[in-house]
Amino acid sequence: MKFVDEARIKVQAGKGGRGCVSFRREKFVPFGGPDGGDGGDGGSVTLRSREGINTLADFRIVRTFRADNGQPGSGKDCTGRGGDDAFIDVPVGTIVRDTDTGELLGDLARPGMELMVARGGKGGWGNQRFKTSKNRSPRQFGPGIPGESRELELELKVIADVGLLGLPNAGKSTLISSVSAARPKIADYPFTTLYPNLGVIYCGNQRSFVMADIPGLIEGAADGAGLGIRFLKHLQRTRVLLHLVDILPVDPAADPVRDARAIVGELGKFSEDLLAKPRWLVLNKSDLLPEDEARAKGIAIAQALKYRGPAFLISGVSRQGTSDLTEAVMRFIETGEAPAQGNLPLPEVVERKPKAAQRKPVATTRKKVARKNTVASKKPASRKAVAGKTVAIKVARKKSPARKASKPITASRPAKKKPKQKTRR
Repeated sequence: MKFVDEARIKVQAGKGGRGCVSFRREKFVPFGGPDGGDGGDGGSVTLRSREGINTLADFRIVRTFRADNGQPGSGKDCTGRGGDDAFIDVPVGTIVRDTDTGELLGDLARPGMELMVARGGKGGWGNQRFKTSKNRSPRQFGPGIPGESRELELELKVIADVGLLGLPNAGKSTLISSVSAARPKIADYPFTTLYPNLGVIYCGNQRSFVMADIPGLIEGAADGAGLGIRFLKHLQRTRVLLHLVDILPVDPAADPVRDARAIVGELGKFSEDLLAKPRWLVLNKSDLLPEDEARAKGIAIAQALKYRGPAFLISGVSRQGTSDLTEAVMRFIETGEAPAQGNLPLPEVVERKPKAAQRKPVATTRKKVARKNTVASKKPASRKAVAGKTVAIKVARKKSPARKASKPITASRPAKKKPKQKTRR
């Protein structure tokens, strides 16, 4: 079956049934009154994630899904039958968006999850709902509410614990075929993998994890080179990425260090979150060189990349080192702690401490400048300046009120004016 990870469908919920206009007619019951029942509710459309489905190819054929309409009401206050819901099975890991608004409606990341995407309409009221003390024989009824209609975009992101990343012909398909029962296409030309492949790796004692193999990336994939970066979304749910590097590429002009940096650059252009995931270095095709030479070549590549983390030297064809890699991955998935190193121990890099800046801090410089100013102020000035200064000090002492004896402050009363003496004429 062809692998399809994107599809567009239309869903239509059922319409509510029409209400009934009816009156009770029985023998010896002269005043029966209204007894029209309500209409049934329309069916809803629900997406349901189910295991065993690995592609959205079925939605390329059937694109429209409808739920049943509700039945109209009837006499004797009988409600109409509700419409059946429509359930659509989708693969686990399907993301649902509204085409018109772009709103994310849900993410079916676990088996058995359900998401209602279109709600059915309510059934209309019968005439017995409209009776009042003033309107004893109503003939009104509800026509029923139509159901919701939507266009949806389905996007599949495979559920895997480990993702393989690397250039074409780096040995990703060979590795997943050697450690699991998956049988992807393997050939000696690039881009043999055209769609993601999943493999289940068993580590014994009911311990297993899922590995995803995606088509290879090349430099410029973010701009559409090769198969582009459209398959990188399948690695967003993984917990760890294995970056496979061919230590002995077929092309003599190829540089493993430059190509590995190009892959990391394309990864960052696609998503910063994907770039921040744990990424281990896996040096593949060690069987093409002697053991000592392959180990020295792997250490040189890791040092040129300035890689700090677990590094593994493996061979997908001869399965050399694959058991160490799968056991380390299984332990990381169980505990969440990455190993300090892989089966390729890298030499420790001593980081040189940066030299102290020779420029002195501004605070000490300011203190020394202040000290110089105080020393300069203490030097004797010219005679005229000193004389003027002493005269100024003497004048200040004479005029300063602090040298005078302090007298008690008393409130002074205004003096009484003497009365004028009258002169006799």
